[in-house]
Amino acid sequence: MIYIVAASGFANNDVVRVHLAIKGRVQGVFYRASTRATAMALGVNGWVRNLPDGSVEAVAEGESDAVEQLAAWCRQGPGGAFVTDVTIKRETPTGEFRSFEVRY
Repeated sequence: MIYIVAASGFANNDVVRVHLAIKGRVQGVFYRASTRATAMALGVNGWVRNLPDGSVEAVAEGESDAVEQLAAWCRQGPGGAFVTDVTIKRETPTGEFRSFEVRY
């Protein structure tokens, strides 16, 4: 199941920011490293981290199309992952990120 909170349309080159909560079997399957690699390939900045409840949290900022592609990838994740829920919350872009990092 996928939930989108406060979704609105964006032009393809608008800079957007999303906060993602990913649930399912998403720890111990290289989800964070794969998310980082995918984000970097798409030119998206932000971060990803594991949460104590077994879920993964990420913040992604970049061009709308690239962020949407990353969010779509997060719905599947890497091989070995089994994503059951993704909540996407739109936020105001801040421009604070210069890369995409794995947080611990």
